[in-house]
Amino acid sequence: MVLMGLGALLILGGLLYTARATIWRGPLSGRDSSGRVRDTLEPPRRGLGFLGLGANWPGVLLMAAGAMLMASGASF
Repeated sequence: MVLMGLGALLILGGLLYTARATIWRGPLSGRDSSGRVRDTLEPPRRGLGFLGLGANWPGVLLMAAGAMLMASGASF
């Protein structure tokens, strides 16, 4: 039961880390935005680089470790 609880906490921590990394990456309409900005503050397109594994590997690692702990806790 302890392994499953710890695994759930790791999965939740990984999700929160990934969300924090995506939200705090920076403004959408900053200097990095591609293309010109029209009447809105948002650029016409946003790249999907913030969803990549390179930016979110610690969160993915936490979720994978949590999943392994939950699977091993379920077998006992």
